[in-house]
Amino acid sequence: MPSPETVESFVSLVEGGQTVEAMVRFYAEHATMQENAAPPRVGKSALIKHEEDALASITSLKATCVRPIFVSGDFVVIRWVFEIQDRNGKSVRFEELAHQRWEGELMAEERFFYDPAQLK
Repeated sequence: MPSPETVESFVSLVEGGQTVEAMVRFYAEHATMQENAAPPRVGKSALIKHEEDALASITSLKATCVRPIFVSGDFVVIRWVFEIQDRNGKSVRFEELAHQRWEGELMAEERFFYDPAQLK
């Protein structure tokens, strides 16, 4: 189960635009990440690579955690609002729920739930 300080540190990094650093610090080596019902990506290095590629395709990313953060044992649910601007100047705002399973102070699984229509 993650400590409240760990969860807050994770959120703080993401809100500060340091998503890769958040992954480096808080994801387990065997972590998985899944978008809605798509197959999960597996392994910390693959997750970081995917994030770096996504960040390279945009000019700005603003993340806001909508509180409260729900914590129950090893499980954490965070509601995020993202504002993204792509390289063509198109701005997108979308919301998602991140359902996480932690093993101690490291995240082992993360699954995002969102309406893909928001990204169009």
